[in-house]
Amino acid sequence: MKKVAFYTLGCKLNFSETSTIARGFQEEGYERVGFSEKADMYVINTCSVTENADKRFKSIVRQALKLNPDAFIAAIGCYAQLKPEQLAAVGGVDLVLGATEKFKIADYVNDLSKNIMGEIHSCEIEEADFYVGSYAIGDRTRAFLKVQDGCDYKCTFCTIPLARGISRSDMLENVLKNARKISEKGIKEIVLTGVNIGDFGKGEFGDKRHEHTFLELVQALDSVEGIHRLRISSIEPNLLKNETIDFVANSNSFAPHFHIPLQSGSDEILKQMKRRYLSNLYVDRVKRIREVMPDACIGVDVIVGFPGESDAHFLETYHFLSAIDISYLHVFTYSERDNTPAAKMMDPVPLKVRSKRSKMLRGLSVKKRRAFYESQLGTMRTVLFEGENKDGYIHGFTENYVKVKAPWSPSLVNTLHKVELTQIDVDGLVRFEFVDSKLAV
Repeated sequence: MKKVAFYTLGCKLNFSETSTIARGFQEEGYERVGFSEKADMYVINTCSVTENADKRFKSIVRQALKLNPDAFIAAIGCYAQLKPEQLAAVGGVDLVLGATEKFKIADYVNDLSKNIMGEIHSCEIEEADFYVGSYAIGDRTRAFLKVQDGCDYKCTFCTIPLARGISRSDMLENVLKNARKISEKGIKEIVLTGVNIGDFGKGEFGDKRHEHTFLELVQALDSVEGIHRLRISSIEPNLLKNETIDFVANSNSFAPHFHIPLQSGSDEILKQMKRRYLSNLYVDRVKRIREVMPDACIGVDVIVGFPGESDAHFLETYHFLSAIDISYLHVFTYSERDNTPAAKMMDPVPLKVRSKRSKMLRGLSVKKRRAFYESQLGTMRTVLFEGENKDGYIHGFTENYVKVKAPWSPSLVNTLHKVELTQIDVDGLVRFEFVDSKLAV
């Protein structure tokens, strides 16, 4: 039996697609092994959101070839669509597949003989106009369920529309069917993922009309039996409607956790980015969440060092984030991406300045997360425990995304427990006492 291993860079969406592609290989008779094991074929699912993801590709290829110098190496994903020639030129790479071809990878693999040069099969991105559903199971105690792909937005810093094509959605009934399959596997939590999930419904039946809305998706999933916990991944503030917030607040399964990209607290910079909202709308969304879910976790994406971002613009962002009631930040340092309008803009921010600003916001994120965790001490929560032993501890997350730790116990893996949050540890995680068990931590 041939062995195949997978390495995924980037987002939850990539993980869901890797898992689906891997199941396809297993159906073809391959044995899936870990990427640190010797395999006949290594598949690298690439990302190109940041410069670091690009740079990591070569080191991952070297890692695979150390394990097996004769292994067949395939590259798929966003970077493979954007820069196929660049990936094919990396020593040891045999096959590069673009946005539509990656789902048919088995059709391009024959006897796994090494190629003299990397073979490229990549479509024009306009051809990426059909939807392929996917979900990730088996790797985690939670599953990533893809509901949407592509994006019609024209943010000036972003390559995703060039890498994934137009916005298109899975059919609602297919999403529900996949959710039931995941639930039947005993997985307790499903995370909804996509490029722009708030745009769900567009392209559901191959055209631009919205057959369903994101709210209708949420309502339908909430009524599926057997799902313990549902979580919404990143959603654009202009697409997160009050009706959805209010529904989540009273739902059976949806977690009180939102991750809402901001990118900048300066309206001037937001306009340069061609975002579809201004800072006042963002404030309104946070305020509405806090009104109906005071203990909700609210995460924020923010970019520092966008072209033309002056010290005043950055301080506007810093003070904006300091003032609003959010729980943590994901900070991205702007990097120039080929074929984006921002890469051609005047007044680039020096790299040292970008780095300094990034460090400041990461420090603010630590303070915000600590304050949020402190606000949760003394409350009763439900924890879903993960499946990994990390230095003698097992970790888990509450419904509102507080990360907890306990001494490792295999019996806790993939189980839900009522706990009382008691104290914050030296490493920033929360300790607790079990409410539904005689065990105590």
